[in-house]
Amino acid sequence: MNVNMNSVEALLAQIQGLSSTPEDVNHLHDALKHSEDLLRSEAPRFAAHLPELDPSNHSLGYLYILETCTFAPFARERANDLVVLIALFIHSCAVQQIRLAPEKFISVCKTLKDYVVMLEAPIRGIAPLLTAIRKLQSSSEHLTTLHPDFLQLCLLAKRYKTGFSILGDDIFEVDQPRDLFLYCYYGGMICIGQKNFPKALELLHNVVTAPMSSINAIAVEAYKKYILVSLIHLGQFSTNFPKYTSSVAQRSLKNFSQPYIDLANCYNSEKVSELETFVLANMEKYEIDHNHGLVKQVVSSMYKRNIQRLTQTYLTLSLQDIANTVQLESPKEAEMHVLKMIQDGEIYASINQKDGMVRFLEDPEQYKTCGMIEHIDSSIQRIMTLSNKLTTMDELISCDPQYLAKAGRERQRFDFDDFDTVPQKFNI
Repeated sequence: MNVNMNSVEALLAQIQGLSSTPEDVNHLHDALKHSEDLLRSEAPRFAAHLPELDPSNHSLGYLYILETCTFAPFARERANDLVVLIALFIHSCAVQQIRLAPEKFISVCKTLKDYVVMLEAPIRGIAPLLTAIRKLQSSSEHLTTLHPDFLQLCLLAKRYKTGFSILGDDIFEVDQPRDLFLYCYYGGMICIGQKNFPKALELLHNVVTAPMSSINAIAVEAYKKYILVSLIHLGQFSTNFPKYTSSVAQRSLKNFSQPYIDLANCYNSEKVSELETFVLANMEKYEIDHNHGLVKQVVSSMYKRNIQRLTQTYLTLSLQDIANTVQLESPKEAEMHVLKMIQDGEIYASINQKDGMVRFLEDPEQYKTCGMIEHIDSSIQRIMTLSNKLTTMDELISCDPQYLAKAGRERQRFDFDDFDTVPQKFNI
């Protein structure tokens, strides 16, 4: 016991004495890696000495001890204390030190997420995890394994705007494929919560078309939501996959999503009564998938689509005629739909309150304002930047020895026509 106590005190002294310079911290890291068995066996003693350490100056040692604390069984009351302790550490820790042991930092952060979920207080983990992401990232283009956990907490706490704040970053570096699937899936749900259906479609599309060697539950659930959001936002859905979609996804996703494909087919009939009857008959399936709210929005969107079709045929129309045509119960309900669509920019129209007539107008955007020019220029610049990055990545991959070796192994046979003709005579 005395030996262990001496070892505990010795390691604590090393943490306090070797946390000043990068060279010292590297030596400390080696010592901590060789002392992991001691840290685990003496976790309660090390935990008792944590107040003696400064999380901002002794970040690496603090991290090692904190991680060992998270492995011990805990009561609900202790979980609350650990949430506070981990959150303070994440806020205070030095980036250069915690990046020496990223797997331990990630483990501690994931424990924080588990604790706040267990305590039914997901909002308490949002700010610490966002800070952790920024400290762990090598750049804003780096997708860490903490991104999905952060988005999950935002969903549980219904803090969609906060979750959306990280979805604008262009991602070019991913730690694990599963992280990308979950990031896009949770991100799509965040955008659905914000009614940002174009961005939701983009993220869900990324899940469905991402390379996969076997079908996974994330892709299946993303495909179901992808169908529903396509109907809400675009008013249509095609079962044809892009050519770059994996063969596994093309073969299997439809088999797991038949009620949703049938819903899309029914939607194409443009008959509200038939759609409502179909949804009512299958609502239990959608409720099991927790998609009943989206399905109701699909039904509501059909009214909007039918009103939009009227703008292609008529210049003026009475509210009563609109109600009759799109199967609304009254002119007042038709007026509410039209006003909402005008407000959302989905149609351009004016309503004469005296005679109940709706006049459909042309799109007023002339695409020549300063704001529009700046928007177009910004989009062009972003596309050019993306093109340059893709070119650079393509060049790096083309020269990578591992890629070339693997490509050579996988190509077992070659056709004669794959090669240029070799001349038989040389003129020197």
